[in-house]
Amino acid sequence: MGIKYIPEPFRIKMVETIKMLTREEREQKIAEAKYNLFNLKGEDVYIDLLTDSGTNAMSQDQWAGVMKGDEAYAGASSYFKLVEAAQDIFGYKYIQPVHQGRAAEKVLFALLMGEGKYSISNMHFDTTRAHVELAGARAIDCVVPEAADPAKRVPFKGNMDVEKLESLIKEHGADKIGLVIMTITNNSAGGQPVAAQNVRETADICKKYGIKFCIDAARYAENAFFIKQREPGYENTSIKEIIKEVFSYADMFTMSAKKDTIVNMGGLLGIKDDEELFQACKGRTISFEGFVTYGGLSGRDLECLAIGLYEGLDENYLRYRIGQMEYLAARLDEAGIAYQSPVGGHGVFVDAKSMFPHIPYNEFPGQALAIELYKEAGIRSCDIGSYMLGNDPDTGEQLHADFEFTRLAIPRRVYTQAHIDIMADALINIKERASEVKGYKITWEPPILRHFQASLEPIEE
Repeated sequence: MGIKYIPEPFRIKMVETIKMLTREEREQKIAEAKYNLFNLKGEDVYIDLLTDSGTNAMSQDQWAGVMKGDEAYAGASSYFKLVEAAQDIFGYKYIQPVHQGRAAEKVLFALLMGEGKYSISNMHFDTTRAHVELAGARAIDCVVPEAADPAKRVPFKGNMDVEKLESLIKEHGADKIGLVIMTITNNSAGGQPVAAQNVRETADICKKYGIKFCIDAARYAENAFFIKQREPGYENTSIKEIIKEVFSYADMFTMSAKKDTIVNMGGLLGIKDDEELFQACKGRTISFEGFVTYGGLSGRDLECLAIGLYEGLDENYLRYRIGQMEYLAARLDEAGIAYQSPVGGHGVFVDAKSMFPHIPYNEFPGQALAIELYKEAGIRSCDIGSYMLGNDPDTGEQLHADFEFTRLAIPRRVYTQAHIDIMADALINIKERASEVKGYKITWEPPILRHFQASLEPIEE
């Protein structure tokens, strides 16, 4: 074995029973789900890697916080505890809780974008891209070219291509760029980290052209851990200090707190010092989320979020967290299975295009591998490729993604080494019969965010 499994820095105090269906039952269930993993019942899944969002195991302190949550409609003590924690960690004056990350995008984006505007990002995740388009704007991805080669091992494959960013601003005009968004870690590129220097350089370009700069902060702590491990000059800097520096370069952030804050529900919107923008956000929060001091969350959620903001910064936890990904990646290396390397922070993004070279992008190799994983071992995962990317909003043509990944997103503090070995064994078994796997076609799809709802069927010879 190429790497030793890092033992869990916690003891298990409560368990949830899971069961494995038979192969025949699994094949029936996925067919009934119209080959869409989102349509499966949770009870029919053995290992659930669909997402690391909201699927985490909370700590005893967070569960104690559930009992202490203040359920006052306005001015709850849990709200003030959360705001103080976020101000302490991120250094922003204005903090608005919302129920999850896409709610923060809904509140914010329409204030900055509209028809004829653009959003430029190191890569927009699907829900972010959708909110850009719902606001009337268009999304442009601007990740460094190294990200397009899964086999290439460089430390910060999530970075913004700053030269391309500046050329895009000049091409479209600074007045047409509603927002520049830095996603940390870069989810669509395989959970790849972004260097502090790259955030700083991006911020400098935004200041030069008078463009607002936003951080998509879902995995802020994992990104900080990678900076500490990989970026020269940060070896002796604390995770909290790295986070404060990185966020100091931006004007605002949106956050799904269902990731690195290790809760099951919650989000944040942070505005550094723009009171006028924050007042506008508060008004939209009241319209869409509820009163500003609860933002669509119960008091117990606010309480758990405040505690989880700090728990996610613990270096022993983060070392174990990233170590799980490195262990699974090492097993795939031994088996010759390609993935976005070096491995990212919240999951392993298997290169489905490499495993199924006979399946073209418009027959969705990433989705095909996700379906095979469920058939093989009851594992639910997710396509991050052309299937998720969808159609061009103007032409309706199928877009061709830069990658065809199947994402194995690992929930925090949930699965053990034995579960990860099952994941690796399943992928090895699928690789042995890869030439037999067929692609899929869509039989029905909604106009936006289709991969949550679309129906598919296998393409027969």
